[in-house]
Amino acid sequence: MKMHFCIPVSQQRPDALGGRYVLYSVYLDGYLFCRVRYSQLHRWNEQLRRVFGNSLPPFPPKYYLAMTASMADERRDQLEQYLQKVTMDPNMLRSDVFIDFLKLVQLDTFSITINTAALDIFLPDGRNIQIEILTSDTAERVLEVVSHKIGLCQELLGYFGLFLIRFRKEGKLSVMKKLADFELPYVSLRSAGMENCKVGLRKWYMDPSLDSMLMDCTAAVDLIHMQALQDIEQEWAKPTQAQRQKLEALQKEDNQTKFLELSQEVRHYGYLQLDPCTCDYPEPGCGAVLSVGNDEISCCITLPDNQTQEIIFQMSRVKCWKVTFLGTLLDVDGPQRTLNQNLELRFQYSEDSRWQWFVIYTKQAFLLSSSLKKMISEKTVKLAAENPEMQIEVPEQGKSKKCHIQQSQKESSRFPPRKSKIEIAKADCVFGTIKEEDL
Repeated sequence: MKMHFCIPVSQQRPDALGGRYVLYSVYLDGYLFCRVRYSQLHRWNEQLRRVFGNSLPPFPPKYYLAMTASMADERRDQLEQYLQKVTMDPNMLRSDVFIDFLKLVQLDTFSITINTAALDIFLPDGRNIQIEILTSDTAERVLEVVSHKIGLCQELLGYFGLFLIRFRKEGKLSVMKKLADFELPYVSLRSAGMENCKVGLRKWYMDPSLDSMLMDCTAAVDLIHMQALQDIEQEWAKPTQAQRQKLEALQKEDNQTKFLELSQEVRHYGYLQLDPCTCDYPEPGCGAVLSVGNDEISCCITLPDNQTQEIIFQMSRVKCWKVTFLGTLLDVDGPQRTLNQNLELRFQYSEDSRWQWFVIYTKQAFLLSSSLKKMISEKTVKLAAENPEMQIEVPEQGKSKKCHIQQSQKESSRFPPRKSKIEIAKADCVFGTIKEEDL
């Protein structure tokens, strides 16, 4: 699937010869990823093309005359689409020429040199594991180091991921984003611009039944047991009083297997809960708490009279969704490093034989979008397992196979010109259909 790359802004900078050049601010999942020049991206494209040939998407052409404002905006949009499309190929994502360039621009953007460093990895039980890494180590490499230290089976790494997690008052935590395999955790942690933020290890699947795939690895069972306890403590998973008593008894017996089996019956077990946000249903400005998992979006909405209403959206009835940046970046030449304050996610849902839009305003819009894509991917894999004749492509595991499953869901992400308010327009969306080969 396409990654949430965007280039909402660019700035002109003076060069050493008295001229000027354009510096593009590239964001990934709503956080500043790097700042880069067109000439750097052009050289990178040429290197990729020598390896991958015509499988690359078209790259924006050079201009030999001065660019007008409209030409500059067009190039910015074209570069954004290029980054989104080039990350769709799993073989490209894992290539040295792809990873080495992105390593370099991340380090250069934040003026970080390559050195050995200590990095604390937060575990769901509250402990930190300190590992020694290079500042240039990718999230994929850091995950391998962590797994080796805790004894996690290498073949199970695809079920886990590294996340930026923010710790708030009264012990509450927020999962801010999942780190892409090619991101540098050391750099991302220091560039996020958030207090009380850590790199955390969590499971990365939305179907709770996938726990069964991990039960033969002691370290994996430890991790998902820790996360189950944490989710109950955080009130993300919501056991009944009777379930809570049984779980507490199993915890005292140190029976992790039975504990996890019972957890499967707990409401919202294995779901990802977002921070409180607002939505437009049943009227604009209503508060909402979203829990995502098990092929559904569960919303607890606070109505104007302070009563609450529970609504569940099944993913099978979601036609499409899109993330939109609504406003303007402040202080574009300064340290602004997130788009979080101006994001919405809206999805189209079938109800009573008609399509309706449901709009959510949340700084975790990209994390929500990634979770929706994950659920679609897992559903596709499950359907393929039920039909042995089916072949599917699973980019996250580096496979590339054809798939005969028809996907109706679309996802898009749009970053319009810098305006305080905008109208949503389908024609302006830059993320396209989630096609079979994207999954």
